[in-house]
Amino acid sequence: MFDNVVEMISKQLKVDPSTITRDSRLIDDLKADSANIMVMIMDLEDQFGITVEDDQIMKMKTVGDVVDYIESHK
Repeated sequence: MFDNVVEMISKQLKVDPSTITRDSRLIDDLKADSANIMVMIMDLEDQFGITVEDDQIMKMKTVGDVVDYIESHK
């Protein structure tokens, strides 16, 4: 799961995947903006067949938060 999320984030944000860890912060470390995050959420929903509630999006601060959310909602 982690590797799939890292691959998707690295492609979208044009970041070297080897620099992404569970603790990487989406905005502060990976320089994602709100548009990047919305596209990422839509891609996650499509790829994993889940729905991410709007109030949950802002709670996802790190790559680990994203992975944990997907794993708990599959």
